[in-house]
Amino acid sequence: MFIRFTTQKNKNGEIYGTHRLVESYRNAQGKVRQQTLLNLGSSFDFPKEQWKILADRVEEIMKGQNRLFDLDVLLEKEAQRIAKLVISQLSDIVVAKNQSAPVATHDNTTSEAASILRENASGVAVDYQTVDINSLQHRDIRKIGAEYVGLHAAQQLKLERILLEIGFNQKQVHIALANIIGRLVQPGSERSTHRYLSEHSALDELLNTDFSDLSLKNFYKIADLLYKNKEKIEKSLYHREKDLFNLEETISLYDITNTYFEGRCLANPKAQYGRSKEKRTDCPLVALGMILDGSGFPKKSDIFPGNIGEPKTLQKIIESLGDNKKAIIVMDAGFATEENLNWMRETQRKYIVVSRKRDLVMPDDNAPIIVKQTTNNLVKVTLVDNKETNELELYCHSKAKEEKTKQMVNKFTDRFETELLKLKEGLNKKGYTKQYDKVVEKVGRLKEQYKKVGKLYEISITPDADSKNASNIVWKRLEDQTSSDKTGFYCLRTNQKNLDAKTFWETYTMLTELEAAFRNLKSELGFRPVFHQKEKRIDAHLFISVIAYHLLHTIRYQLKERGISSSWQTLRDLLDTQCRITTTLKLENGQTVQIRKSNSPDANQLQIYKALGINSHPGKTEKTYL
Repeated sequence: MFIRFTTQKNKNGEIYGTHRLVESYRNAQGKVRQQTLLNLGSSFDFPKEQWKILADRVEEIMKGQNRLFDLDVLLEKEAQRIAKLVISQLSDIVVAKNQSAPVATHDNTTSEAASILRENASGVAVDYQTVDINSLQHRDIRKIGAEYVGLHAAQQLKLERILLEIGFNQKQVHIALANIIGRLVQPGSERSTHRYLSEHSALDELLNTDFSDLSLKNFYKIADLLYKNKEKIEKSLYHREKDLFNLEETISLYDITNTYFEGRCLANPKAQYGRSKEKRTDCPLVALGMILDGSGFPKKSDIFPGNIGEPKTLQKIIESLGDNKKAIIVMDAGFATEENLNWMRETQRKYIVVSRKRDLVMPDDNAPIIVKQTTNNLVKVTLVDNKETNELELYCHSKAKEEKTKQMVNKFTDRFETELLKLKEGLNKKGYTKQYDKVVEKVGRLKEQYKKVGKLYEISITPDADSKNASNIVWKRLEDQTSSDKTGFYCLRTNQKNLDAKTFWETYTMLTELEAAFRNLKSELGFRPVFHQKEKRIDAHLFISVIAYHLLHTIRYQLKERGISSSWQTLRDLLDTQCRITTTLKLENGQTVQIRKSNSPDANQLQIYKALGINSHPGKTEKTYL
């Protein structure tokens, strides 16, 4: 083998140069001939003095030979990439899905191997060979399990067709799918996803393309193009999900979260300091609002500045859904301003929201009913018709919420008392604060820092004889504020007067689906942190995570229906060990056979594939005689 530079004309008559990998062989008449194995393109930029080394290494890889001395890393990577492409072109393919189909082989010499092919008693093609088992090698091992499941979900949602219909060409579709499925299986930045796809994933084999020389620049461009078509993509995906799973638009869940950036992010006007959900007050934020249906499928998302107040996002995103006013909008207390609720009543929209009332107690008018009773929780509710607001109110007491409140109060009171004790002990130690005014100031700061529990204490500071220093600090815990008649309560309100207590409460608890979606976005889909600095790059990064969530929820929704409730992280770990592998063997007749296929699935992988109704051997089986 050798590499040759040639010139040729394009359709416009312009001359351009290209590089080819060429092989010499002797034909049946004994004459030496040459054939092009692979067009390396005009952008092939390795120095000419390295061409022979590279071509020799490609031939060694194809024949399963080891090299005495290691090559430069870049040369080795390029040799493996070229060898993979050549073998793929030489191979006749057996689709693993149809294991009973006759097996065809490719022989680029005069092969005796092909004549050994026969069928067994069951009519299945078999290929008996005499091989040197000591020559067995495995190489080019790439992951395929999670990619296979992710691509299946994308095919169910007809994502490829959606992208083609909005103007993507086939190459752009492949890169877009790589971007989205890559985020699903290897969450992180676009750069880290690009590296994973280029070096460790077999997704390109499932798509019948090649990502070994995938351009990072094109990767970013496709991300921008996806965000540019955000409205059409989201609308098309949800319509497909409705048809696929027969979803009803009776419930819409709305909430907002945020993520933080590494860096100052001065090029993005949306990057603002605000209240971080991850307590990262040192970083600028950007906010994401999402509406889900009652089954947890995203209907709409929007990106807001990081310092926006939750109530201000509601009207914009609800109006973007159009005139569909049949669904009940379920929201948390952050959106329950009177302005928002008045707007929803004026626009004839239905809502269930958490009331902002404080110091709640269970009304005495009606006996509470139990809506949930488990080992870890007991929830009792009372339904009240509020004539003043023309709403139904549901007063709820949760034993789990009560216990959590007690634990939080106890934790902070312990910390508060520890700090007071340190301050008191310091009055008798050298170098510690003793001045009366400073001690009073420090106690005030502690009460401000622990404001939720500071009000539970009566604290007195005793000055010394000349009133310059403090001589003692005494504190007493006031009335217990964590008793069951004062904690564990919340109140829901709705303008739907036809709801019974149980339906009212169960509808509100669907909001946990949205909370789960945000957890998945942040912990399993690379939503945070964001390393980009430009606004369009940041928006595109977040939107890719949202599309990936469509695939994730499509997968988990079907698995849950079949009794598999594992998190996506767990599913991804279970699928991680299924790979594509190239096995090389030397034959007795001097030839080399290379077989590329996926390893057999284990029990967990079989269970997942069976639940999803897909074949358990992803990818094609390729066999090449050299």
